[in-house]
Amino acid sequence: MDKSSSRFLSLDVFRGMTLCFMIIVNTPGSGAAAFSPLEHAAWHGFTPTDLVFPSFLFAVGNAMSFSMKRYQEMGNAAVLSKIFRRTLLIFLIGYLMYWFPFFSTSGGHFHLKPIAHTRIMGVLQRIALCYCFASLMIHFLSKQSVFILSGLFLIIYWIILLVYGNPADPLSMTGNAGIYLDKFLFGVDHLYHGEGIPFEPEGVLSTLPAIVNVVVGYYAGKFIQQKGKGYDTTTKLLLTGCLFIFLALCWNMVFPINKKLWTSSFVLVTTGLDLVILSALIYALEINNWNKGNWARFFTTMGKNPLPIYVLSEILLIPVSMIMISGTNAVDWINTAFYQTIAPGPIGSLLFAISFMLICWLVAYILDKRKIYIRV
Repeated sequence: MDKSSSRFLSLDVFRGMTLCFMIIVNTPGSGAAAFSPLEHAAWHGFTPTDLVFPSFLFAVGNAMSFSMKRYQEMGNAAVLSKIFRRTLLIFLIGYLMYWFPFFSTSGGHFHLKPIAHTRIMGVLQRIALCYCFASLMIHFLSKQSVFILSGLFLIIYWIILLVYGNPADPLSMTGNAGIYLDKFLFGVDHLYHGEGIPFEPEGVLSTLPAIVNVVVGYYAGKFIQQKGKGYDTTTKLLLTGCLFIFLALCWNMVFPINKKLWTSSFVLVTTGLDLVILSALIYALEINNWNKGNWARFFTTMGKNPLPIYVLSEILLIPVSMIMISGTNAVDWINTAFYQTIAPGPIGSLLFAISFMLICWLVAYILDKRKIYIRV
């Protein structure tokens, strides 16, 4: 972890909280539906779960506000090499994560999963691309130019959806311009199929507005470093966040808040909420030192190795689910025999998710105790 970041406990806690919540909402227990706030909005609309991924991008921007200081001392060739290498590694890890475990079983035989049906885009792939473009903008453009370009991204994305989508319903899942582009670039076999149809929620076109989440996170982190941890910093972050939320609600009337389309109003409401949450953490941890019992360490431990812990959370249950017990996979069996027995319904689903998050936290704790911090 960058040593300078330890001076800002609020940023570290924000990153750890985001990762903890992401694991909880991504791994609900089977056998019962999760609580509705722990599920994504079906289409237009917003739930607390919809805040998780954009907050992760916001946290990426926070981390960049520390790491990019070193770029000023490097030549452009070295900067470009570092940015592109990191982008490629994160993208590749994301791609391999969706391909994992690389084989399937049929009739007692192992078969390599065909590359022709692997998902190309995804969460880490979007993080990689957003990091890449945000880094290039911030390093090579002035602050004013970055702000103008970010605003243009939000407006241009809105125009593209309206102009190139299905005239009857340009903001539908099957008629938006983003799905047309993804099908053209990748074909339906390389898209996400979890919605019941080939649709990529982390598609190419919707990555454009997502870049702004990283940009806002970067300048929020930079602002905190420059202005310190006082009331003035907290107030300005809070007011800016409230302004973003107000603009999002206004824009929502003509361009609905939608996580799966990553609409421009969605960008504003999520960055606004992130700024409000961050201001609250600064007020609680930096100004008033409300950290009795050192509870913040739970989250900072998780946030010190965000990439490996996220990858672990995504792949750990896959080999477990390949184990069969009483005719069902081990994950479903654990939920049915234990969690749904002691707490039937959504509570049991939540308890499984929390338990799994704590397993991931334990791995993060072991890595931290051994001073192992994995970076790409």
